Amino acid sequence: MHLFAETINKFTLELYRQLRESDNNIFYSLISMMTALAMLQLGAKGNTEKQIEKVLQFNETTKKTTEKSAHCHDEENVHEQFQKFMTQLNKSNDAYDLKAVNSIYGAKGFPLLQVSLNVESLDFAHAAEERQKKINSWVESQTNGKIKDLFPSGSLNSSTILVLVNAVYFKGQWNHTYDEKHTREEKFWLNKNTGKPVQMMKQRNKFNFMFLEDVQTKIVEIPYKGKELSMFVLLPVEINGLKKLEEKLSAEKLLEWTRAENMHMTELYLSLPRFKVEEKHDLSVPLKHMGMVGAFDPQKADFSGMNSTQGLVVSKVLHKSFVEVNEEGTEAAAATGIKSHNLSLQITEDFYCDHPLVKHSKTNSILFFGTISSP
Repeated sequence: MHLFAETINKFTLELYRQLRESDNNIFYSLISMMTALAMLQLGAKGNTEKQIEKVLQFNETTKKTTEKSAHCHDEENVHEQFQKFMTQLNKSNDAYDLKAVNSIYGAKGFPLLQVSLNVESLDFAHAAEERQKKINSWVESQTNGKIKDLFPSGSLNSSTILVLVNAVYFKGQWNHTYDEKHTREEKFWLNKNTGKPVQMMKQRNKFNFMFLEDVQTKIVEIPYKGKELSMFVLLPVEINGLKKLEEKLSAEKLLEWTRAENMHMTELYLSLPRFKVEEKHDLSVPLKHMGMVGAFDPQKADFSGMNSTQGLVVSKVLHKSFVEVNEEGTEAAAATGIKSHNLSLQITEDFYCDHPLVKHSKTNSILFFGTISSP
């Protein structure tokens, strides 16, 4: 599972580097994206399969795992690891609620092979808008009403053949909740010259803390009730220090920085902005830049693992996310949809989060990741 955690973290940071070029606030669910792409990979063959596998970093996982055990089949092994990981994640108790669910919709009458047996047949040819509403409604219900209209009006039409959807929902209460009477309006610095008034939550307590001298960054772990999941906040000391931190970020360093044995329980006066962020990303271009080009190319796409005839190609990969952080805890949700069509179509520290931060929630793997530059 350690190797798979490394795989997830590598995918996280590679995608982040693609998204940061154009977006201000960035927030996304790795589990949602990777699950949807993993479903797609199961039906891909040839170079299309290899490219998706490379983007997902599955090739690195299988390589390292095979080196340790010559008895396992590569593809089965990595998907078994992924399934095991997803099973561990789906959990609801008095500490937190976390679930990740999948759904596959195929055009009525379109022949799909064994890999896609659990497909719900829908009539896109004659009632695409109605079926689109049905899929959006499913996503909304699975995310407690937080993700609405994943597929905007007109995005599914008569040429739609296959729709793969994954939805993730998380709600967790802080291990140490904030007292609302201590929350007050203060400035969150967008840059050295511009501040934005936000509601700043405050508490004094003991948290796992670390200072990274080489990148001048503070890290704090803010655990959720039960301590199985945590939010990690990476805060550059300088208001404009995020770029320097980003240049140093890697999956290996992120794992190293956030290891419990490398952090120290420290009494902190912790200030964290109350915020709500909703983001939508079209992942088609970022995924192409990461190497997944064949799936979108009508001349090169090979999804013969789903359908024996030629003509199945990916047209859209959409991701929508929601996160709200308040005195009680965190509520987050995300959904990813892939649309395919045929070719006919120790001392007391002050930890004051008043400028850009990077955060993620994990079970030794990143579940959600983002930069909040303007809460």
